[in-house]
Amino acid sequence: MATREVLSSKTETLNKYLKLDQKGSLMAEYVWVDAVGGTRSKSRTLPVQDYKPEDLPVWNFDGSSTEQAPGDNSDVYLRPCAIYPDPFRGAPNIIVLAECWDANGTPNKYNYRHECAKVMEAYAEHIPWFGLEQEYTILDHDDRPFGWPTGGFPAPQGPYYCGVGSGKVVMRDIVDAHYKACLYAGIKISGTNAEVCPGQWEFQVGPCEGINMGDELWCSRFFLSRVAEDFGVKISLHPKVMPGDWNGTGLHSNFSTKEMREEGGMKHIEEAMKKLEPHHVECIKEYGENNDLRLTGRHETGSIDQFTWGVANRGTSIRIPRETAAKGYGYFEDRRPASNADPYRITKILMTSIFGKL
Repeated sequence: MATREVLSSKTETLNKYLKLDQKGSLMAEYVWVDAVGGTRSKSRTLPVQDYKPEDLPVWNFDGSSTEQAPGDNSDVYLRPCAIYPDPFRGAPNIIVLAECWDANGTPNKYNYRHECAKVMEAYAEHIPWFGLEQEYTILDHDDRPFGWPTGGFPAPQGPYYCGVGSGKVVMRDIVDAHYKACLYAGIKISGTNAEVCPGQWEFQVGPCEGINMGDELWCSRFFLSRVAEDFGVKISLHPKVMPGDWNGTGLHSNFSTKEMREEGGMKHIEEAMKKLEPHHVECIKEYGENNDLRLTGRHETGSIDQFTWGVANRGTSIRIPRETAAKGYGYFEDRRPASNADPYRITKILMTSIFGKL
């Protein structure tokens, strides 16, 4: 409690400075994805005006300090690709999502957005919609799920999912702060809920079309880390934070095309299942690290070794919602991706598995 009071005091002090006139300048926070699937950022001052990504200056950073470049050729360039209002500093300040490019003019090894964007452009006529369900676990600084008793374990799973009340959920203030930050920035966050494992939460982003899905999920992940920073806790995207009889943490991926959303779309969904099955191993390689610890066939998952699908079945690789089956059109949910998976890699391989590689 004492720690939280100190942090609150600092926030009140900061607010005094956030109200100061910026004299025609804005702060642009450039955000990028690093080598291990985390976000990094740094700020620069620009004149106040309405910017499009192409109007913003290309910047650079020391890639040797982020494992994205060697020390003898360390400059990595930041090419702006999306802009959002800054929920932490307020207007007129902005968040700038940027791609990483090497000095020789090629995408950085860890720039998965570039190829994903080409796929989305090539198959744009199908109007692909995505909705990603980002699960995460709130940790204390001992890397233990927040709210778990020291040296022990909470009661078995059951009361925590969508739970209400002390002893069932923790850190709802972080969840609500993140929710508001996303709404302020124009992120298509569609909801939140407490998850099955204590200390575990989920937020959903979407539906987003094409490359916007990856952009908005990465920006929302950055926001979550920044909010957690303010509250003095850590966010884990590890798919199995605690071994044992606890649900893992995933990034369930909802997908549909124009054809699937129209009358008779169930035929296109079933055709997609046939096309996805032979690419199962290839998809798993794109679906996050340590996913084998989660995809065991237990705790609402399918086995990592087998592709399965079914209606309203959360123990399969792909779940077709009961409503979709009843109406005969809609979307499907790929339950395989781990919580730490890159949304650009997920959305790209769903497209190329169904429509073909470029």
